[in-house]
Amino acid sequence: LFLDRSDAVELPIKFIPRYAGCYHCQILLKSSCDVRVYEIECVVNTDHAEAELEFLTPAYQAVIQDIPISNMSSQNWKLEAILEGQGFYGPPLLNVGLGETALYPLMFKPIAEC
Repeated sequence: LFLDRSDAVELPIKFIPRYAGCYHCQILLKSSCDVRVYEIECVVNTDHAEAELEFLTPAYQAVIQDIPISNMSSQNWKLEAILEGQGFYGPPLLNVGLGETALYPLMFKPIAEC
């Protein structure tokens, strides 16, 4: 069975998500001789954001900055942290429940003046 453009029917859908997350939907189309169910999954990501932190502490003294991570999606998050740079420390994993905000404790402990 081959369909050409004359057999196609457009079905415009407007989707306005409030938060990042995964949204599921079913569309039921009925006619006198046919019933079809289409399942749609929309994944919404937030815009890429960059941040800059400045740490000021004497050599050999640690400073900790709690970084808030908000989960406004519809599922729990299990995040892996990969830290690059000398003197930075933090937990390798962070769990953020849906609708929650968790604090990631980023520590900077310089071993020399820099």
